[in-house]
Amino acid sequence: MSTADSNRIGVIGAGRLGQAMAHTALRAGRSVVVAHSRGPETLASVVSALGEGASAGTVDEAASAGIVVIAVPWDRVPQAVQGLNWKGQVVIDATNDWAADDLQGRTSSELVADLVTGARLVKAANTLSAEVLGSDPHEAGGERVIFISGDDADAKADVVALFQDAGFAAIDLGDLATGGAMQQIHHPLAGVNLIRL
Repeated sequence: MSTADSNRIGVIGAGRLGQAMAHTALRAGRSVVVAHSRGPETLASVVSALGEGASAGTVDEAASAGIVVIAVPWDRVPQAVQGLNWKGQVVIDATNDWAADDLQGRTSSELVADLVTGARLVKAANTLSAEVLGSDPHEAGGERVIFISGDDADAKADVVALFQDAGFAAIDLGDLATGGAMQQIHHPLAGVNLIRL
């Protein structure tokens, strides 16, 4: 994907996490298309609160952006991405498997990657609460740390650029198997709010 494509962010899910990611993308100077299963006409108040640069769209429209964020509850991920056409977009998996299901030795993000065949998946934005993620990442004279992992170096670079432009300090944890495991619920980095000074 070109740099121009990564200037448009699609967010699938309009709850607290989706809105926090939309705020982050807007802070990074990107345009945002927010979507959820109930249709764009139900998102007027959300888009109004997000302000300039944000619009409501269908899930298909959000999924056609250069970078697409999945910000729905874990059990709704398969339904949220079903039937979408992935053509090399970068997909940020911001979800958490709160039930800590048995994933047969794989990370939750590896399972999500299987659901978005044709996209390049990066795990990010799942270790912070939506409230912290959506707030100004400059704190105590430093930058809030965001962790990312993925199997595609170019996709990770696009996601690092997005978060750095929004004011975060991005730390690459490696591939989905290794880094994704550290980011999962009940693992070392879940819920950790660090500031790089």
